[in-house]
Amino acid sequence: MQPDPAARRTSPRTALLTVDDDPAVSRAIARDLRRRYGDVYRIVRAESGAQALDALRELKLRGDTVAVLLADHRMPQMSGLQFLEAALDIYPAARRVLLTAYADTSAAIDAINVVDLDYYLLKPWDPPEEKLYPVIDAQLEGWARRDQRAVVETKVVGHRWSARSSEIREFLARNQVSYRWYSSESPEGRRLLAAASADGTELPLVVTADGTALVAPADAELAARVGLATTPTQDFYDLVVIGGGPAGLGSAVYGASEGLRTVLVERLATGGQAGQSSRIENYLGFPDGVSGAQLTERARRQAVKFGAELLTTRDVVGLEVNGAGRTVRFADGGAIDGHTVILATGVSYRQLAAPGLASLTGRGVYYGSALTEAANCVGADVYVVGGANSAGQAAVHLAAGARSVTLLVRGKSLEDSMSYYLVQQIAAVDNISVRTCTEVVEAHGTDHLERLTLRDSVTDETETVDAGWLFVFIGAAPRTDWLDGVVARDAAGFVLAGPDLSDDGSAPPGWTLDRSPLHLETSVPGVFVAGDARAESAKRVASAVGEGAMAVMLVHRYLGGL
Repeated sequence: MQPDPAARRTSPRTALLTVDDDPAVSRAIARDLRRRYGDVYRIVRAESGAQALDALRELKLRGDTVAVLLADHRMPQMSGLQFLEAALDIYPAARRVLLTAYADTSAAIDAINVVDLDYYLLKPWDPPEEKLYPVIDAQLEGWARRDQRAVVETKVVGHRWSARSSEIREFLARNQVSYRWYSSESPEGRRLLAAASADGTELPLVVTADGTALVAPADAELAARVGLATTPTQDFYDLVVIGGGPAGLGSAVYGASEGLRTVLVERLATGGQAGQSSRIENYLGFPDGVSGAQLTERARRQAVKFGAELLTTRDVVGLEVNGAGRTVRFADGGAIDGHTVILATGVSYRQLAAPGLASLTGRGVYYGSALTEAANCVGADVYVVGGANSAGQAAVHLAAGARSVTLLVRGKSLEDSMSYYLVQQIAAVDNISVRTCTEVVEAHGTDHLERLTLRDSVTDETETVDAGWLFVFIGAAPRTDWLDGVVARDAAGFVLAGPDLSDDGSAPPGWTLDRSPLHLETSVPGVFVAGDARAESAKRVASAVGEGAMAVMLVHRYLGGL
């Protein structure tokens, strides 16, 4: 059987990549693939996981697509499973096939859970017409059916120490939009500026895949230009989810999968704080850990598959009760209506108040952003502020390339605020040091961060250290000011719900129904809260996802009583 004629219309730059450490096997499978698919697809062969990852990065930089990854499991240094997991971050849409010996079937089954493996192929595959080609044909058909984001050739030209350039890169990365970064001082950067008739005084310059040049674009303009949905398709929904972190994505998946007309509204990018995590190792079902970006992307795809709408760069500023409907108002004056609302706005990192930090934010001082900026920290001395899991995960990730990472913790020990497994990991990394009872009291620098002044809270002594990079992961500030006077909140701004609305079980002020509020229901009937924004929540990814699913169950109960 020949390849599907539809496949012949695929760009010749679409690749099939195979990796096997045995040169003879590698050549054999590449030969068989080339014989069947070589006139339609580019066949790329590698003999190690590292070599294959280098090839994928090169393909990515050229704007090529990869349809199928075929990896041998038993390779030294980097196994096939490890390669496929790393490849997820480069080509998440590629179909993943593991080539195994008969004794490796248990490993292949494990890979289904770890990397969403699409198929495992047993050696030997002779004859290929019976054992190899039908498998690859099926994977190519699945790849072609999938709703794929177009290959992106977005280019960003900016200054290394430009705060807005940093924000644009973070925005694109968190929204899974591939881009190439060019310094405004590099030859290619200057060529792009000249082509766009820009003099470089206002940066960054963003050149989208269709060649449109945007000078210092706002997030909403950029989102629309790179293909992100920003406008609702309907005026009224069964469920409006505000916030795209784990709780919001969980709500969107369960709401849409159960037939509710569901829209998720996100201010910046899906994933929330969890989406910025380099490695989450205590999430159920991922024994080898999973990056926040991978977990977020899978959840996003799942929500879209079930029919949920995901809107980006829509800043919610108001909530109104209009009879049986609930109106959600946006900062740009727009609005959407729905029967019910789930508040899943999560929390944001608190800003450090020390002198000098505000003016250097985005120029050496970053809140989150460790994944985006890590490549720039190679060989540098890096400081991380925070004592919870997000700070620990960032420290471990940054330590892979930095000369040294110093974790600054205000408390007396990491054990008081960080998961045990992460404390042990940090202790095992030689270039990570931990300074407890320490806080940043001043930042110094002209166009970028150059030094920090640290204070020991026990001795009250201060010390000034050279520092070009500071990543801050402290506190949990709920983004709920816009709800003031609408739903009940505690003194810290977290939303009260269910039994927490009153000490004696009485109905909250203004409650209009003849029943008590449901468990995750706020002081406004039909408005629920899930995840970190809820008062007394667990502040963990798994619990947030669970609350998102539970909130949808309560939405059904509420709708059934209308």
